[in-house]
Amino acid sequence: MTAVVELEKVTKTIKGRTIIDDLTFNVKAGEVFGFLGPNGAGKTTTIRMIVGLIGMSSGEIKICGSSVSKDYEKAISYVGAIVENPELYKFLTGYQNLQQAARAYKGVSKEKIDEVVRLVGLSGRIHDKVKTYSLGMRQRLGIAQSLLHDPKILILDEPTNGLDPAGIREIRDYLRKLAERKNLAIIVSSHLLSEMEMMCDRIAIIQKGQLINVQNVLSEETETDRKTYFCDVDNKNKAIKVLSRNGIQAVKHDKGIQIFLETSEVPDTLRLLLENELLVFEIRPLKKSLEEKFLEITNHQEVSAHV
Repeated sequence: MTAVVELEKVTKTIKGRTIIDDLTFNVKAGEVFGFLGPNGAGKTTTIRMIVGLIGMSSGEIKICGSSVSKDYEKAISYVGAIVENPELYKFLTGYQNLQQAARAYKGVSKEKIDEVVRLVGLSGRIHDKVKTYSLGMRQRLGIAQSLLHDPKILILDEPTNGLDPAGIREIRDYLRKLAERKNLAIIVSSHLLSEMEMMCDRIAIIQKGQLINVQNVLSEETETDRKTYFCDVDNKNKAIKVLSRNGIQAVKHDKGIQIFLETSEVPDTLRLLLENELLVFEIRPLKKSLEEKFLEITNHQEVSAHV
């Protein structure tokens, strides 16, 4: 996948205070890229620099190879964005709102408007007034406005803010669909771990204006890595003692125990438990949740577990 957005050593200083500190990452075509951090971490400031609403103190941002600072008009032509909330005329219909937005671009046809309406799933309500729309429908109409000029990158700042669970799922599903069908790069900022885990391919974790880590949400440990295994066993206390005597780390976990092993050690560990007259009902690797990965990465970074 080719990089659509590239940030290189981007820094923003205001009145001597560093708001964004040496930020470097890229976003590729066809992926949903999460920008995760607590309120005040610098997410919106970074997005504002990417779309040119505020300038950088130093560094470089390129969109499809064009510099935001040196060739802004060309760079921004590749961008569709909603920073904070979509701006809509509530007394007009959804379709009339799209017609108004289309006037900002050259050559947006009726066919193009109809296409984006279908893409965001508003065909049945597009001729109703926006004041009758739910918050989720307004977000989808805002996304439709952002897609009228066929951007290469879609940037959404906290798109699920204020939505109920059904609305959050709606937006999540449409963003995944857009990334896949249009090979669109999508940047989504949020402070909600669970939503980012279900929505994104990769996540950049930002804290106090610094990039702490870029995490591949779908990545698994390699076969030679140490993994955490869940084991459902009839006597947890006895199993932990047996394993401990043999130098294997284990702790209680819900209805069973958690064992820390390399893949190659699993057969011998299972044999050890059975030889000590323990009944083993199940043993399986435990995939770390994004929250566990986040806390592991930010253990010494003073980041709240509830971002």
